[in-house]
Amino acid sequence: MTFTDFACYGRTMLTMNYTYRLYPDAQQQSLMKEWLETCRRLYNYALRELKDWLASRKCLADKCSLEKEYIIPADAPFPSYQSQQDALPKAKKKYPHLTSVYSQVLQTTIRRLHDTWENFQKREFGFPRFKKFGQFKSFVFPQFKTNPVTGCHLRLPKIGDVRINLHRPIPDGFVLKQVRVLSKARGTEWYAVVTLQLNVSIPDTSPHGRMIGIDLGLERFLTTSDNASVERPKFLKSKHRKLKLLQRRASRKQKRSNNWEKSQIKVAKFHHNIANARKDFHYKTAHQLCDQAQTIFAEDLNTVGLNRGMLRKDCIDASWGQFLSLTQWVCWKRGAFFQRVNPNGTSQTCPQCLATVKKDLSVRLHVCPECKYETHRDHAAAEMVLIRGYEIVGRDSAELKEPDGSRSVGGESLDKRRKSRNVSS
Repeated sequence: MTFTDFACYGRTMLTMNYTYRLYPDAQQQSLMKEWLETCRRLYNYALRELKDWLASRKCLADKCSLEKEYIIPADAPFPSYQSQQDALPKAKKKYPHLTSVYSQVLQTTIRRLHDTWENFQKREFGFPRFKKFGQFKSFVFPQFKTNPVTGCHLRLPKIGDVRINLHRPIPDGFVLKQVRVLSKARGTEWYAVVTLQLNVSIPDTSPHGRMIGIDLGLERFLTTSDNASVERPKFLKSKHRKLKLLQRRASRKQKRSNNWEKSQIKVAKFHHNIANARKDFHYKTAHQLCDQAQTIFAEDLNTVGLNRGMLRKDCIDASWGQFLSLTQWVCWKRGAFFQRVNPNGTSQTCPQCLATVKKDLSVRLHVCPECKYETHRDHAAAEMVLIRGYEIVGRDSAELKEPDGSRSVGGESLDKRRKSRNVSS
């Protein structure tokens, strides 16, 4: 059983998401698939209105395009969330199939589009796209009058009581705010993402206790500043042969036939199992780090760029971005402190004398020509991560101070390292 935890936490409200497995019957499963398709078409229709309004404002004031032009009155307002939501009752009269979907589910579908539009305006990239068949995989029930979880069933409006695997109880004091029904593996597996809230004051975690730095890599998944390492399980590569076999069988089936759909489901389930195994490994590794230290520093990697590089297949298989996000959540949940540091030059700098030691990616041993410090490349990078994290947040830590008051990282005074580096230079 896999689940997802996430926290949007401040000083007055704690929000967590618990993911549970759903087991709908055939009728409920068919109804939820119809809802997903109806929400997808509503999303595309609302996006079409938005794009047409924008396209009608693109032409110059004194001329129009010779090919085509969107003619919308100049006084027509922008299709905002409020206006499109207010138009839903009229749309239900024109399209009766919309009435089969719970009204608030349709409203959250419109809200989902405008959240994407607002994010696009802030970031200036990521314009909303039309959803193809099968790409709309979830819908939301935004509120409940009473607790919908009763025993081993989840009561959903217009769907009924759906059997749920409540593998862990809802914590005492938390209020259930919303439920997102999620479809995976081409609609063969269903999950409920339950959002819980508790009105409580959450103090910010400060650096304390033992501090370590971690370096992520492909030869070893993780190396700490204490020279402990975790080997990288090759989740995708180890099962790539079987995956290719399933994909080859699927490609030989007639498209959109029943056998083609069955083979596509097998491929989707196989991908889902790989993702579950990877996430389970990330969670367990994050908990192991929290067992070792109370303050953890990690590189702030550009995972998007790495996933497009020469080693993209291995980087995607390792999924460092997911691991860092889960580690941040686990550290917060267990009261540990987590901080990302600048990753530039961590493997090109000697952690003993802070000298620059240039080396190619193929060189796996760090040998400093100035101080003669020799260790594994990843261990040296993890020590540099610890030093940079210490410079950011660990200046007042009593644990990392020498008897004379100077700061110490990795058993040697950081001030002495800098002083020796300045003298040699």
